[in-house]
Amino acid sequence: MSGEASDDPEFLAPDVVDVPGDEWEEIDVSDTEADRIARKRDREFSQFRTRLKDADQFKVEQSVFDDATFAAIYKLVQDGHINAFGGPISTGKEANVYEARGTEKTDVAVKIYRINASNFQQMRGYLEGDPRFEGLGQDKKAVTLAWTQKEYANLHRAAMAGVRVPTPIAVERNVLVMELVGLVESRARRLAEVTVENPTTAFDVVEEYMKRLYAAGLVHGDLSEYNMIIHDGELVVIDLGQAVTVHHPNSTEFLQRDCENVSAFFARQGISTTGEELYERVTDRTPALSRESADEL
Repeated sequence: MSGEASDDPEFLAPDVVDVPGDEWEEIDVSDTEADRIARKRDREFSQFRTRLKDADQFKVEQSVFDDATFAAIYKLVQDGHINAFGGPISTGKEANVYEARGTEKTDVAVKIYRINASNFQQMRGYLEGDPRFEGLGQDKKAVTLAWTQKEYANLHRAAMAGVRVPTPIAVERNVLVMELVGLVESRARRLAEVTVENPTTAFDVVEEYMKRLYAAGLVHGDLSEYNMIIHDGELVVIDLGQAVTVHHPNSTEFLQRDCENVSAFFARQGISTTGEELYERVTDRTPALSRESADEL
């Protein structure tokens, strides 16, 4: 592939890993230490909250960041996951993403979900039927906190399955800290923004990632050329907040849609493929040859 500002990167083959399986983890959306900090409002937190609210990058967020959100950031700072905030990377209806300095002078992305998210009903649609999130009801706070926990859990599960995703670092209430893929000044570009010079290799990598997600019990649910980015020769899958387990009642529909989106993009790059064919290969439970066995053929 090549874009406007770089040479054609060689795609790195995904590493062979042990797939975690399709069991699911319990996710707790009850009050956290951040909620207790917000209720207590001691002098140290109050001073931190005032400094943060006065920072230029947060002044426009006065109406959407409640005290518990500031307390969540405060707790992540206390725990060493955030040392300093930079500017916003993106702003949206559901969340804002900020650049920040993490431990050991590494850059991280801090995603802050709005408690009063405008796409509340859409969030509930992905959460309802997921065995990890039962009994949420109409509580906007519970749904938003569950969504944040869900994205963290999905990133962790995908990484364990050998899918290249932003590494999840920490989660506190409605705030998620993860690896910053690429620099803000020279951001990693979406697959839709580059010229695909080796579409066969790129398609093989995407298909392998879809198989690994499915084998690990996950369906992305919104996979397309807009939710994959290129960084240092790697294809990175992003935006896993809406990913569901294979036990979700709509997981088949979501996976079929993912396969149609991916196939349509690569068909435009000259690859002979259809969504139905890709779906059959992704869901094929026939054990694949090990790397050692394949080398012997």
